[in-house]
Amino acid sequence: MWTYNKTLQYPVNIKCTDPKLAKVILSQYGGPDGELAASLRYLSQRFGMPDQKSKAILNDIGTEE
Repeated sequence: MWTYNKTLQYPVNIKCTDPKLAKVILSQYGGPDGELAASLRYLSQRFGMPDQKSKAILNDIGTEE
């Protein structure tokens, strides 16, 4: 179907990690297994897809969640 190359839209340089802040942010999205978190992951992944068909698929899945 397609080849997915895992790349970021913008370069990110993390100098120090903060697990407590990450836990708070994840809890605001309904937890790691929440429907809102899954939907937002699908919708944010569509921006990095190489072709329009794969973007459309992720858009459909994200809006269905």
